[in-house]
Amino acid sequence: MSVVTVNSSAYLGIARPERLAAELTVSVADRAYEPRLADLRSDWVASAAVPAFKAHRQRRGPARSFCSIGTGSGLDVLAAIELLEAERVGLTDVHAEVVLTAAGNVRRNVRPALPLTVEAGHGDLLEPLRRYGSRYEVIYENLPNVPADSEADATAARNSGTYVPPRREPVPELVRRHMLDLHFIALAQARDFLAAGGVMYSCLGARVPLTVLLRLGELAGYRAAIATYGWKLQGDPELVLREHADREARGFGPFHFYRAEILERFFAGISPADGGERALELEEQLQPRQLSASAALAEFQRGAAIGHTVAFLQSEEKNS
Repeated sequence: MSVVTVNSSAYLGIARPERLAAELTVSVADRAYEPRLADLRSDWVASAAVPAFKAHRQRRGPARSFCSIGTGSGLDVLAAIELLEAERVGLTDVHAEVVLTAAGNVRRNVRPALPLTVEAGHGDLLEPLRRYGSRYEVIYENLPNVPADSEADATAARNSGTYVPPRREPVPELVRRHMLDLHFIALAQARDFLAAGGVMYSCLGARVPLTVLLRLGELAGYRAAIATYGWKLQGDPELVLREHADREARGFGPFHFYRAEILERFFAGISPADGGERALELEEQLQPRQLSASAALAEFQRGAAIGHTVAFLQSEEKNS
């Protein structure tokens, strides 16, 4: 286990935290990803979740109840407490030590007088929270994509964010081919946990067409939209690009990546919220600069920084 210090203002892009400590002390379990504090452009929470939570607050107001599936260090939950004013939070992850550590991070880093209820459990997606009987205004997930060839391969991975273990649930062929299985299964489970009028956000590295991501939500029975659209540096590029290139060769995908400097120039001046409103148009403009997974791997091996677009898929019940 390691311990890192996180400056709340810098990490969340705010002037001053009102609900969290100014300096967060975050323990990171051995099976959780460490926050990428040296380069926030490659950190999922700072680069993707924070802008999406801010957009939600601006469009819909506070969300007093929030749940994270696959929380890791718990920084996503802390971001929701500050930016969404969440007062009841649920958090899950695969490993007991990850959940125990994340729940401790959440409790330790809020201001002492803040009213807060923490509902935590380890296991499969949302199932560990069923015992609480709770529903949440916002459910958030950032889950792995690459399917492991066996349970042993998934278990051998350093953390729960690397591979998807084999699943028994049936998924549509479009979902399977684009390695979105776990996102689909989480959406199916979420129906039992969403509050009336609530929303589920799937944080997705948009390495597949946005029309596929929208179809993912629709196939799960929801009304789907792209809430935010932006970009991030590819974390662990050697591993991720190699795995996507391998799956591409086996008939999955196709997948697409970009040179990071192209994404940086393209998205300059475009906020993630504005990007969400123009997502399909922006994707079409970027299309000529796309790289396949194998081409992106070759570019990376020649020294190029590689990135990908990021979409927050917004899924809501059709009658909400």
